[in-house]
Amino acid sequence: MNETPAQMGYRMPAEWEPHQAVWLSWPHKRESWPGKFETVEPIVAEAVAALAGSELVRINVLDGGHEAHVTRLLEARGVDLAGVRFHRFPTNDAWCRDHGAIFVVREHGGHRELAATDWDYNAWGGKYPPFDRDVEIPRRMAAALGVPRYVADMVLEGGSIDVNGAGVLITTEQCLLNPNRNPHLNRAQIEANLRAFLGVHTIWWLGDGIAGDDTDGHVDDLTRFVAEDVVVTVVEDDPGDANYPMLQENLGRLRSLRMPGGRPPRIVTLPMPEPVIHEGQRLPASYANFYIGNTVILQPTFNCARDRTAVETIQRCFPTRRVVGIDCTDLVWGLGTFHCLSQQVPAV
Repeated sequence: MNETPAQMGYRMPAEWEPHQAVWLSWPHKRESWPGKFETVEPIVAEAVAALAGSELVRINVLDGGHEAHVTRLLEARGVDLAGVRFHRFPTNDAWCRDHGAIFVVREHGGHRELAATDWDYNAWGGKYPPFDRDVEIPRRMAAALGVPRYVADMVLEGGSIDVNGAGVLITTEQCLLNPNRNPHLNRAQIEANLRAFLGVHTIWWLGDGIAGDDTDGHVDDLTRFVAEDVVVTVVEDDPGDANYPMLQENLGRLRSLRMPGGRPPRIVTLPMPEPVIHEGQRLPASYANFYIGNTVILQPTFNCARDRTAVETIQRCFPTRRVVGIDCTDLVWGLGTFHCLSQQVPAV
C-alpha cells in the first residue's frame, strides 16, 4: 500500500507561512458575471498589481491570444511582468482555490520539499458543467513545478477548508457532508482523508454558510485562521438579516472548540458587509474572503460603511503586512472574491 502524504511527513502550511508564488486562473467565462464581465478583469488586474511585489504570480490562461490580452491589461495597470508567469492551462472558470492543487510541505534531508494534493472536483456538486478542464489543473500545476502529486479519491474544494499549519483544520458540515460531494463517504471517512492527505490531526466543524453562497457553505466566507490559535469570524448584528442565525450558531461552536492541549482559540469578530444584492439576488459578500500574501493582504471591500472596520480589523491581525482593500461589489456577482480566485504555493 502506498504511503499517504501524512505518513511521509507532509502537512498543509498555514496561509501566512512564506509563499514562493500565488496561482490564479484568469477570468474568461462571461456567464459567471452576466452583464458585468468588463468590470471584473480590471479588478483582478488591480489584485495582481498588489500581489506582484509580494510573490510570483502564476496565471492560467486559455491560449496565446488570451495571454496577450491579459498581458495588455496588466501592462496598462503598471504591473511589472517580471513578477508574472503565464501558463497556457485552459480552465472552465476562474476559481483556482477550488479547482487548483492544494499544496503540502515536509522537512526532509535538511531541506523543505513541496508536493501537490489532487482532489476530485465536480463544480460544487455538479452545479456548473462542464468542468473537464478544471479537473486537469492540479495535475498540470504539479507538472509545471516538477513536484510529486498525490491523488485523493474525494471531492474537496480549497475554499471549504482552512488550516493553522499546526494540525488544526476547520470546515463546515453544510459543504463536506453534502450528498452532492461525497455521498459514499461518512464523516469519519472524510476526516480520515483530510488527515491522510493534509497532515492534520484536529478537525473543527462549523454548521452552515452565508446566504447566497452557491458553494454550500465554504468556510473561507465564514472563519479563517490568522495565527496558530487565533481565528477571525464574521458576525451579523441585525437579528432580521438572513445571516444572523447561522453566524451566531457558528460563533457558539467556535467558543466551544479547544486547541490541542485544551485551551480555547482566540476569536476576533469581523462585521458582515451590508447586503449586496444584484438583480434581486443576495450575493455572498464577506470580509472573510481575504487572501494572505507574503507582504500584502488582499481584502475585499463592498463600498459600504463597514469596509473601514473590516480593513482595520485585518490590519491588526497582520501588523507587518499591508492590507489592500479593493472594491469587489462587481466581482462578487460571480459569487466569490479574492480567496476564491487564488491558491498559494508554499516556499521551499
